Amino acid sequence: MLKGRNAVVTGSTSGIGEGVARALAAQGANIMLNGFGDAAAIEELRVDLAANGVQVLYNPGDLSKAEDCAALIADAEKRLGSVDVLVNNAGIQFVSPIEDFPVEKWNQIIAINLSSAFHTIRAAVPVMRKRGWGRLINMASTHGLVASTNKVAYVAAKHGIVGITKVVALELATTGITCNAICPGWVLTPLVQKQIDDRAAREKIAQKVAEHNLLAEKQPSVRFTKVSDIGGLAVFLCSDAAQNITGSMIPVDGGWTAQ
Repeated sequence: MLKGRNAVVTGSTSGIGEGVARALAAQGANIMLNGFGDAAAIEELRVDLAANGVQVLYNPGDLSKAEDCAALIADAEKRLGSVDVLVNNAGIQFVSPIEDFPVEKWNQIIAINLSSAFHTIRAAVPVMRKRGWGRLINMASTHGLVASTNKVAYVAAKHGIVGITKVVALELATTGITCNAICPGWVLTPLVQKQIDDRAAREKIAQKVAEHNLLAEKQPSVRFTKVSDIGGLAVFLCSDAAQNITGSMIPVDGGWTAQ
């Protein structure tokens, strides 16, 4: 479905971003990977995705830096020929009550989780306008729609992502470029696994109990969303069937935000 399209997926060396990159590559899109990690593991991923018969490149840009965000898009345009799909997925987390929240962690989370999306979209839109087609997909979160305690920077950033999505969708409504946000609830990624591990250690309970308790507090389905579910939704948003879906926040949260 996406043969001949070129996609940039930030934070795609693991977790949700990797899942999205896999789903897009399986549909024929060429991929620009981005993210941190072990060089050998990233190369293994690149080769694995290329087995779909697509071109897969890697850019190690640090998305906390505005210049690296712009350079990522420029690199993709130069080496792939265009940027048709941009998935802003890169993100980090830190948990603390606001009075103890380190200023440097606030700045880092806002830079990576929020400002990077502004910088990449700003750079990608002129590229997409040339072709009269584009798909901008921002990975928000249920925390772009509701809040939880001790996550002030993350929640602020994800609410900001929702705002960016709405503004960009309105500005580009007549251009053939859509902009939407996916809002996952609990997805079993390394980031969430760490929260389960920390909870099990803190409360001195078994891993499975910690996992169940984490889910039961927020997600009525009491099961994790799969990374492949998020990838499938991203593919749909790139399809012709989604050509008039723009400015939407799409929860994938087992009923979390329905409460």
